[in-house]
Amino acid sequence: MRDGSVCDMTKGNELGLLLGFTLPMLAGNVFQQFYNMADSVIVGRYVGADALGAVGAVGSLGFLFFSLCMGLSAGIGILISQYFGAGKEEYVKKIIANAVYITCGAGLLMSVLSVLLAEPILVLMNTPEETFADALIYMRIACGGTIVVAGYNMISSVLRALGDSKTPLVFLVIACGVNVALDFLFVLAFDAGVAGAAWATVISQTAAMAGSIWYGVWKNPYLKLSRRHFVFDRRIFRKSFQIGFPLAAQNALIAFSCIALQSVVNRFGPVVMAAYTATGRVEQLVQQPLGSLGTAVSTFAGQNAGAGRYDRVSTGCRKSVFLVLAFAAVMIVVMHLAGDEIVGLFVKDPEVIEIGARGLRITSFMYAALGLIYVMRGMLNGVGDATFAMINGVTEVIGRVGFAWVLMMIPSVGMWGIWYTNGLTWALTGLFIIQA
Repeated sequence: MRDGSVCDMTKGNELGLLLGFTLPMLAGNVFQQFYNMADSVIVGRYVGADALGAVGAVGSLGFLFFSLCMGLSAGIGILISQYFGAGKEEYVKKIIANAVYITCGAGLLMSVLSVLLAEPILVLMNTPEETFADALIYMRIACGGTIVVAGYNMISSVLRALGDSKTPLVFLVIACGVNVALDFLFVLAFDAGVAGAAWATVISQTAAMAGSIWYGVWKNPYLKLSRRHFVFDRRIFRKSFQIGFPLAAQNALIAFSCIALQSVVNRFGPVVMAAYTATGRVEQLVQQPLGSLGTAVSTFAGQNAGAGRYDRVSTGCRKSVFLVLAFAAVMIVVMHLAGDEIVGLFVKDPEVIEIGARGLRITSFMYAALGLIYVMRGMLNGVGDATFAMINGVTEVIGRVGFAWVLMMIPSVGMWGIWYTNGLTWALTGLFIIQA
């Protein structure tokens, strides 16, 4: 069935289906990254490098608190795609209805914890005094809105599992415009600093969530639910957690490794923090095609596994790897030719630009390994093997913490070990997933 609101991926050309699903989602993910990028650009250029470093210090912490919600959303999406592929429409509706309880519970829990634990966590991360106050304000506002992130991720995961990657895009485009306008209003006109940037993000994310839910309920037949669908179902909860918890654990482990690395970054002071924040924002954008393709592979694999078409799962995965290699080759050239100009979009400080540009050149050689991780994880998640993905997350922790510890002990490496650590971690994880 294909009517714009749902898409059956068990029939037709594998590459065409994957690209048709990936491109709208990619556009949506790019616009989603504009939330963070708009904050970073406006804060970095109009408030200062110290404020940019404060925003960056919260990035990995935000991912940690979002990880439970994102994992459970992905688990729900995989479950929906499998039963959709098997043609069990009524059960799909029950899963969607029960997902509301999971989303509200997990989102509220993470919102409260992030606000309560903000200060002690920033202390443990060696956050410099110059950036501490701004980082604390930004974290309490942005991470306090985790329940909104949970809601948007859940509705997006549901729609994508049914083959609709366009609806989340439409409302992300609108929300991105709202975010940029509010950034300028709060930061420049009201002089609200990092607090204004954080509130702009939360408000625009709320708009994206509300719009996606409204339109999905209006247009998608699977979201037209009755009271009987909202009856609590233990089996759905158990299956959702069986699939979603390993994914949440994987995300949390990766976030933990990023926090550990950020604490190393913080020791080098505000200039290196600002450079690392800028390169992190750039690489978040670079990762969007890879992440979008990985999500497409997960939906494709889930629907075809539900239909018993494992031959199509293998073919789709193999073709996706070729797309990853081509994209990675292009990105190496881009980072080496235009690294300075790209980092210069975020900050005016010449020293920050020089450090950030070299950092991008270092990590660009490992983008192929990063893409391979996304594709293989997507395939494994789609067929229900989420436990292996969690083990892969453990590999990232070992790599990021281990490489950082070793490289920081080598005087000639110095601060560049930060970027070498990320690149080598991707290479190690990619090698592990191939061998397994």
